[in-house]
Amino acid sequence: MVAIVLPDDYLGSFNDFVLMMLSFLIPWTAVNLVDFYLVRRGHYAVTAIFDPRGIYGRWSWRGLTAYVVGFAAMIPFFKTSFFTGPVADALDGADLSFVVGLLVGGALYAWLCRDLDLTAERAAERASAAELEGADAPLGM
Repeated sequence: MVAIVLPDDYLGSFNDFVLMMLSFLIPWTAVNLVDFYLVRRGHYAVTAIFDPRGIYGRWSWRGLTAYVVGFAAMIPFFKTSFFTGPVADALDGADLSFVVGLLVGGALYAWLCRDLDLTAERAAERASAAELEGADAPLGM
C-alpha cells in the first residue's frame, strides 16, 4: 500500500532531502566549532546556558547572523536535482557549498565575536562550576 504513494524516484528524492538537511547543518557546525575552539576555548557556564536572562541570553545575534549569512553564501554553490547555483553550473556541476558554508559561517562568527567580554563569562563559568559542585553534594550535608 505504501509503495503506491511513493514517488517514482524515491531514492533521488530521499537523497535530495538528506543533502538539504546536511546543508542546513553546515553553517551551524561552523559556528559551533569556532565558538568552542577559537572564541571560548571550551569554557562555558553550563548553568547559564539554560537561563534566558543569563550571560548568554535567549538568542545569540552573532551566531544567528553568521548562520544565515553562511547559508546564503552557500546557495550559488548548490548542486541538487532541483536546483543548480550559478557557480556550481560554471564549475560543471561541482558542489562546493559545504566548503563555502564552513568558511563564511565560521569566519564571520569569529569576526563578530572579536569584542565579546570573555572576562564576565569566566566569572559566570566559575559560579556555574560552584553551583554544579554543590548539586553533587550528598543530601543532608
